[in-house]
Amino acid sequence: MCDYSITAGIKTRDAVVDDRLTVTQFGSSKGFAPRGAGEPIAVCLRPGTELAFDKPVSFYDYRITNKGQPHVHTVHRTAVFRQVMKDQPRTHHDMLEFPDGTKSVLSFLDVGQTATVLQLPAKPKTQAEVVEQTRAEFVG
Repeated sequence: MCDYSITAGIKTRDAVVDDRLTVTQFGSSKGFAPRGAGEPIAVCLRPGTELAFDKPVSFYDYRITNKGQPHVHTVHRTAVFRQVMKDQPRTHHDMLEFPDGTKSVLSFLDVGQTATVLQLPAKPKTQAEVVEQTRAEFVG
């Protein structure tokens, strides 16, 4: 996390194991901030970071139209942070993948949900792993 829509004008720092985080609104986007932080600071996650939520995750999926309620209440309390479409600037790349393979764009999550960083991805050993773990950050 620390997508293009959050990095402009917002202080950031990298996530560490045991970080206690809250889903927070940053302008027109959402991301994670340290729980109880006095000023807005975005906590940057690397692809592959594992999170444990305090309660089952819920989100509003704008892609659901006539198939039912767009507000999704999962049974999942764990997720892995992923990034998609990293080659496309000016789009949201941040996503959570749940144990059953369901995915949600991070900016669809309900504000105020809390999570703990369980595990960071292993240090990359190959160039392909370096590319996979590189955050999508675009300036412009």
